[in-house]
Amino acid sequence: MEIHPTPPVLVDKKISAVSRLVVFISCLNEAETLPATLEEIPRQIPGLDEVVVVVVDDGSTDETAELARRHGADHVVRHRRNLGVARAFQTGLQTALDLGADYLVNTDGDGQYPGDRIGDLVAPLLRGEADVVLGDRGPGKVAHFSPVKRWLQRLGSHVVSRFAGTPIPDAASGFRAFTREAALRLKVFTEFSYSQETLIQAGHQGLALAFIPVTTRRTDRPSRLHKGNLHYVFRQLLTIGRALAYYAPIRTFGCLALPFFLGGFVLELRFAVLYLTGQGGIGRYIHSVTLGGFLLTIGCLIAALGLIGDGLQANRRLAQDALLRLERLERGQSTDAGDPARRRGEG
Repeated sequence: MEIHPTPPVLVDKKISAVSRLVVFISCLNEAETLPATLEEIPRQIPGLDEVVVVVVDDGSTDETAELARRHGADHVVRHRRNLGVARAFQTGLQTALDLGADYLVNTDGDGQYPGDRIGDLVAPLLRGEADVVLGDRGPGKVAHFSPVKRWLQRLGSHVVSRFAGTPIPDAASGFRAFTREAALRLKVFTEFSYSQETLIQAGHQGLALAFIPVTTRRTDRPSRLHKGNLHYVFRQLLTIGRALAYYAPIRTFGCLALPFFLGGFVLELRFAVLYLTGQGGIGRYIHSVTLGGFLLTIGCLIAALGLIGDGLQANRRLAQDALLRLERLERGQSTDAGDPARRRGEG
């Protein structure tokens, strides 16, 4: 059965007493590695009644979908063409929620993440200690990463940590676990990668993050995300910039406006000091006055974009809350599940 690109409702959305984990795997031409990945996923985990495996075939041209069915995948969702990692992740997330997942795990089909650690990954969720758990590969120490890749991974994690407001040791890790509430709250808007955007969202929505150390295996297939380090950095900067404009518009546009304000202020101050001390008329410094005024104007326009973005953010938050309540109703949940941070405080 093919589902494109957003999956329909797969099961009757009734409240169930069964504690269900859905593991979803996004794949693109993973026929060689997917069978071993599926066999490694544990089907019995303490604290869970059921483990369901979903494979999202993102437009593969090999036998990925058929092998997924043959090697134990409970559901296979197919895109007619390759839509990218971010869209495949969103499809897996929505499919898992449609299947009534209480907990969700995302992993890759290339075998780089240890499937036998899924139990450890969801343990902090089961204990109520976290809303999102990441497998920390220790990217700065991974032997099969090049020195440039190790440095870029550390730098990217540092940048995402600053903007998410919480330390994140491995922002690019795709080995992740979510509670149902966290999955309902996370929306992917970019078409490049979900990893950094969802972490920034989680930080701004007050979701608690936890991390467990995991080993990662070397993979020889080309990256599905990028064509090289420079391409990866450029696309990730665009993704992070877009997320910041969405979730922290005043801070983002304020930082962009600050250099223009400072440059304009210095030039105008220079003119004022020289003019008042009698070191020349306005004609002598017309260029400084003009450039300073131009910089201040640009700074004001950028700052105004931040104020507009802040107003739009309030409307977007209301729309997201309404969508969240609607999705809870569709899945037979209570509409007053509340803020994750507040619920942990009450516990």
